[in-house]
Amino acid sequence: MALIVGRKILAAAAVLSFAWLPPALASEAATKHTSLSLIGAQKQPDGFKNFDWVNPDAPKGGRVRLWGMGTFDSLNRYAMKGNPEQRLDLTQATLMAQSPDEDSTVYAYIAEWVSYPDDFSSATFGLRPEAKFSDGSPVTPEDVIFSLSGLKAANPRYGYYYKHVIAAEKTGERQVTFRFDMAANRELPLIIAELPIVPKAYWEGQNGKGETRDITKSSLDIPVGAGPYRVKEVDAGRSITYERVKDWWAKDLPVAKGQWNFDEVNVTYFRDRLPAFEAFKSGQIDFWRESSAKSWATGFDFDAVSKGAVKLDKIPTAGVAPMQAFAFNIRRPQFQDARVRKAFSLAFDFEWANKNLFYDQYMRVDSFFGNSELQSKGLPQGRELEILETVRKEVPPEVFTTEWKNPENKTPEDLRRNLGAAAKLFAEAGWTPKGGVLTNAQGQQLSAEFLLVQPDFERVVLPFKSNLEKLGVKVSVRIIDSAQYQRRVDTFDYDIITANFSQSMSPGNEQRDFWGSPAADQEGSHNLVGIKNPALDKLIEKLIVAKDRAELVATTRAMDRALLWNYYVVPQWHFPFERIAYWTKFGRPATLPSRGSFFSQVWWWDEAAAKRLSDAR
Repeated sequence: MALIVGRKILAAAAVLSFAWLPPALASEAATKHTSLSLIGAQKQPDGFKNFDWVNPDAPKGGRVRLWGMGTFDSLNRYAMKGNPEQRLDLTQATLMAQSPDEDSTVYAYIAEWVSYPDDFSSATFGLRPEAKFSDGSPVTPEDVIFSLSGLKAANPRYGYYYKHVIAAEKTGERQVTFRFDMAANRELPLIIAELPIVPKAYWEGQNGKGETRDITKSSLDIPVGAGPYRVKEVDAGRSITYERVKDWWAKDLPVAKGQWNFDEVNVTYFRDRLPAFEAFKSGQIDFWRESSAKSWATGFDFDAVSKGAVKLDKIPTAGVAPMQAFAFNIRRPQFQDARVRKAFSLAFDFEWANKNLFYDQYMRVDSFFGNSELQSKGLPQGRELEILETVRKEVPPEVFTTEWKNPENKTPEDLRRNLGAAAKLFAEAGWTPKGGVLTNAQGQQLSAEFLLVQPDFERVVLPFKSNLEKLGVKVSVRIIDSAQYQRRVDTFDYDIITANFSQSMSPGNEQRDFWGSPAADQEGSHNLVGIKNPALDKLIEKLIVAKDRAELVATTRAMDRALLWNYYVVPQWHFPFERIAYWTKFGRPATLPSRGSFFSQVWWWDEAAAKRLSDAR
């Protein structure tokens, strides 16, 4: 991961890749930088005043009403325990801020600069003296140090992400240095810059009941953060209202100018999508993000749309296409044979679903890093092949001989042929029909439960279920509420779920959490499949210490092949747009960030438009 030198406070700006940085210039790495990027030069110039995708003069005001699915029982977004409210990130701030228009890039925020040595064995951050929490207390080095230890204790995902960050110490009045247990991990300064900062005094203090707070447990205490909003009102499990911090310390920083414009953000929770959509149609909800192709094609024919009171839009989204897929839990014995998993893949008829359910809106996912240079294609060559040779004995032989492709069902004959191939694979894996159900030598039946949280997803699963039952698989579909679903996912209590593996253009330390063997046994990790694969463990470690961009790309492609050929998932589909609908009382920048609408962050309340809408109704 070729880390790019960021902006310098006291020196002229220079963009230098450490992949080719000559020794004479390498000493500059210890200077102070106000931005970092892992994949190339930052878009924003030195001394920029605001992001180029915002309206820096956007008006402040108004109240926006949003919705959440299910319920919530916690206002602690960091702990694995509990079901936290979904938009608590509005209250948080990080050492450096990510740009929604750039991948793997951060700019000065709570920290006004960062420095690190040539070997990337540590990173030092200088804190802004004006940075404050919502209770008015200053952000101190002690808060930053506590944030690292507290978040790692609260959630295993932070533990894996910051595995190599072994210490944090105060090295100046407003300065913190993080120590790493390895060198040459070029990603570490940037990922520690993403650390959310929480107040030590709050988490070590007592609540209204006289109890000492615990960051590892769920809590309905009003949180304190350094972000643009604070919690105003809570009706536990039903609704929450955030209010903009009017004197927010960061409001005029380049990373915040023209953003976080609504005075209030209200979130109402619904148990099901249908009543939420009815609330949107009646004007009780202001903004709607549509995830269903069918609903997008058929559900927006109500009066407010035809009269122009509600507008529809498709916002292009850049970046790596996420692997959305049916994910097997290979901790279950029936899914531990790759032939069984491949047979399931052969039974999924994407082409039929796309035509009959999705109005031909989707494209099939064919990589864990699709729509990017990280995606594996053709047969491995060059450096990628060399890397795969180091794990040849631990990956399927097809990795070297065959280009991976999803099964296709362009005709009914294709489906019959694929189902026949699936039946053969089941037999090879030791599953043969007995009383119409595939059974192994021990008399166990091949069963699979699809666990769902979205009721409208059942229509996608049922045709898949039908094909599997033709082959003799005993299939059930279970729909549960969001709280139950999250608990079962966190504890790996499922056979098959729909998972979404989102990736950046610079994969690294987080891959341990997705595919690393230790994460398979850690409840709450992102290793949903339960993968314990020596080849992937080796490729992940090689990826983390990649010496340059070319090495990172080659290693990621090798890892992509190992994941695909093990059939850990049945790929679903992706759509390179965000489908949105909204009542016409908002303004938005002429150019939105390349990765989505970012409604709450960059739109604003248009008083005149809101009045026109009110008068028309």
